[in-house]
Amino acid sequence: MVSFSLLASIAAVALALACQISLASANQKNDQAGSPPVVAGTVNADGLLIQNDSPLPDTYPHANYSLLFHTQGGSSVLHWRLQKGDLPPGLRLEDSGLLHGEPLRAGEFRFTISVTENGPQQAVQKDFVLRVVEAITLNWKAAAHVTGNRIDGTVEVSNTTADDIDLTFIVLAVAENGRATAIGYQRFPLLHATTAMELPFGDTLPNGAYVVHVDVVGEVAPKDRIYRRRLQTPSPLRVTVGP
Repeated sequence: MVSFSLLASIAAVALALACQISLASANQKNDQAGSPPVVAGTVNADGLLIQNDSPLPDTYPHANYSLLFHTQGGSSVLHWRLQKGDLPPGLRLEDSGLLHGEPLRAGEFRFTISVTENGPQQAVQKDFVLRVVEAITLNWKAAAHVTGNRIDGTVEVSNTTADDIDLTFIVLAVAENGRATAIGYQRFPLLHATTAMELPFGDTLPNGAYVVHVDVVGEVAPKDRIYRRRLQTPSPLRVTVGP
């Protein structure tokens, strides 16, 4: 025979479980009431529409970025939030729809922004892409190569910022014993919006194997900004002609 105390214990456990289920259901309803449902599209039943196009305008590291999201339709009081994904580190989205800050690093960032009006209307969301590009790009035009007793090559440099940059360009051929020989050097203002400027380099070298290092350092003194980029040959280049 089942004792009275055991039946009482079973009843108490069942009652506690029922209370937990009821409380969880109530919390879920409260959460749903506090956050308007998100419609999986770009416009809700009331005609609220996010108008900004994707991708958003590019920027570059440590540049001041400011963009205001806006809508078609809806009331004058709107609330914006990051629905999913990640903003570039250094940027933040205000409730007013202002995206601002200074991104800390380059990369391509994908995220979803939602907006809602006051009241129970559905929130509208839209996917966006924001590219943070390098302030200075440096690429091989003609990779470093051996011609007789010389090492020659050409690189391309671009300035993606809105500033003129004081650029220093230096190329070193580093021998197996660690001795470095300069085979290219320039210093000049790299004007804003300059694209794929060609910078040749080269010089004669003694017999030996050399790793070529190409470095550019750009400075914007009024804004206290320094940009650096580097290229390097993947393996030593061997000069066999000459003394």
